[in-house]
Amino acid sequence: MSSASAQLLDRLLDPIGKALGPDVAQRVLDLRADPDAQRRIDELADKANEGLLSPDERGEYESLLAAATVIGVLQAKARVALAGRNAD
Repeated sequence: MSSASAQLLDRLLDPIGKALGPDVAQRVLDLRADPDAQRRIDELADKANEGLLSPDERGEYESLLAAATVIGVLQAKARVALAGRNAD
């Protein structure tokens, strides 16, 4: 993801971060892939590292990486929301 894309994603998700109450912020921080999803992610990551992804798998993997990026940005915003409330 380019720096410009990352900045745009951050701006797009900023209102969500500002709306997070402490309970929801903690739930966002606790988000993890279920075991089956994590196995698939790991399988695709291994194949990607080996250069063995089919075109369909590459599309699936890129979609999963995009979703992980969104979740990561939301988790960062949840940390900020919780830290701001703890500082009060």
